[in-house]
Amino acid sequence: MPRLSEVIAALENLWPAERAESWDAVGTVVGDPEQDVVRVLFAVDPVQGIVDEAVKLGADLLVTHHPLYLRGTTTVAASTFKGRVVHSLIKNDIALHVAHTNADTADPGVSDALAGALDLRVVGPLVPDPSDPDGRRGLGRICELDHPLTVREFAARAAERLPATAQGIRVAGDPEATVRTVAVSGGSGDSLFDHVRAAGVDAFLTADLRHHPASEFMADRPHSPLALLDAAHWATEWPWCELAAAQLDEISDRNGWGLRVHVSKTVTDPWTSHSPSPGAPN
Repeated sequence: MPRLSEVIAALENLWPAERAESWDAVGTVVGDPEQDVVRVLFAVDPVQGIVDEAVKLGADLLVTHHPLYLRGTTTVAASTFKGRVVHSLIKNDIALHVAHTNADTADPGVSDALAGALDLRVVGPLVPDPSDPDGRRGLGRICELDHPLTVREFAARAAERLPATAQGIRVAGDPEATVRTVAVSGGSGDSLFDHVRAAGVDAFLTADLRHHPASEFMADRPHSPLALLDAAHWATEWPWCELAAAQLDEISDRNGWGLRVHVSKTVTDPWTSHSPSPGAPN
């Protein structure tokens, strides 16, 4: 069985820390480099419920997309919820490794997994990484559908294919407009509107779309068929867990490690219910 340092080296090869944004907090948060690793659990959020699942599973390593301490801290006291996570991990000899924006821009990365879940054909990155000579890495993906759908049909596909959440899929635009090309970006995506305009796609699917940026984007294109589809943040990033687990499985098989790799299906989206307004459009 491999040591943690060997598994982390493999993960860093997939998602090098130096490709993370300067504000990000990626890499190993907790763990002894010399400890043995047999079971690995992938999840989006390093919250207590996920740690409890890792404990029950007997995992030696938890890999999450979201950082535990993004803005730093002065305490890991167990009286705080993040401190309690750290205490639980250490007490149970579970390491924690984070791949965030370095996984967003990887090839394949978070948006490739999102496109795959929606049965889209990836053409290239929405925001190319200038350091990539092959032009495959970058933020978001520009995609094509195998056959045209209406916005309504594409939204229904997204609602069916992505993990179920209370939010579902919100849509801005003509529900009967035709969709042939789509930009996707896992996680918060309204900072990418300029790139979406430049891409000339028919629809943009992402998460965390705010009122003013979305309103201004649609008002700026009053005669455009381009539609916005807003999914739950967690739902757009969860498909990456399955992709990442498959990547580590392949590495394990190649090296003869015999790792047992798992993906958490625990829903950590914070919204738990939804009540539609009477008379609201479908």
